[in-house]
Amino acid sequence: MRYPEFLKKQGRIGFIAPSFGCTIEPYRSCFKESKRKLRAKGYRTVTGPNCYASDGIGKSSTPENCAAEINDFFLHDSCDVIISCGGGETMCEDLEFVDFEGIKAAKPKWYMGFSDNTNLTFTLPVLCDTAAIYGPCAPSFAMRPWHPAISDAFGILTGRKLEVANYDGWEFESVKDEERPFEPYNITEEPCVRLLNGSSERAEFSGRLLGGCLDCLSILCGTRFDKVKEFEDRYREDGIIWFLESCDLNPLGIRRALWQLAGAGWFDTAKGFIIGRPLHFDEEILGMDRINAVTGVLERFGVPIVLDADLGHLPPSMPLVSGACADVSAADGEMSVRFELV
Repeated sequence: MRYPEFLKKQGRIGFIAPSFGCTIEPYRSCFKESKRKLRAKGYRTVTGPNCYASDGIGKSSTPENCAAEINDFFLHDSCDVIISCGGGETMCEDLEFVDFEGIKAAKPKWYMGFSDNTNLTFTLPVLCDTAAIYGPCAPSFAMRPWHPAISDAFGILTGRKLEVANYDGWEFESVKDEERPFEPYNITEEPCVRLLNGSSERAEFSGRLLGGCLDCLSILCGTRFDKVKEFEDRYREDGIIWFLESCDLNPLGIRRALWQLAGAGWFDTAKGFIIGRPLHFDEEILGMDRINAVTGVLERFGVPIVLDADLGHLPPSMPLVSGACADVSAADGEMSVRFELV
């Protein structure tokens, strides 16, 4: 696994928009403020051509233009690390135009983003043996003050942080809007991490992290970008810790997506699962809720399952290094992840 160099002072942070750009509020104001704050911390910023674009369908620009921006920032010396401008819906369409062979041969760079950015944070380690960060997109850095989850993400990007743990609460409904674009998370809920591990009260497990947004992963499964079996073979001695969260999928959709990935053999070397709080948190359909949607498929693998982790679309979300080895410690109410860049 290739690990990029960490961001240094005066380093160049590149911003690209392979999914949605920052054309509407509050994202536009947040993006501008994020760049200002990062420059004030002593870093330089480089803004890609699609960051303020809106000529695409379900994304900032056309798939060809979005992929050209990805290729340019990865293959040329315009920046040192790359942060996505946002999530979205159709980033998968970019992939057929992305030069993965060129990226694999080039000097590695950190890429950070979440949600639709799974299309890169997942494919970079699987196709290019290059680690990536499943973490916040650029507008999040405008927050006043930074939540510890945002500080953790920047700490990983700069090499000052190689361990994360669950936070002291989470947000069910955001209060950020066009009038209050820089509001912090609206923490109203108590931590709800729970562990399924047979009769054990605590689980300690290790493996190589891989995963992202289940909505995206289920779409990639079975395409030419699905090289999970090859990845499993390369890192069979490590095994995989799957981190999974979901956005649009309701409980039935989560169940079906997990069944698909299990049937495709993605979980054959699983050492454990970290399952984030789904956006459809309290929804129940035909007796299916967020818990049995997961356990009905994953319990058969006989490995620890951490549910309702601080991961995904109900923030805060722990940043995770996709492709890195990790040691996980979990019990009801708490979880920590320590990264090993080997």
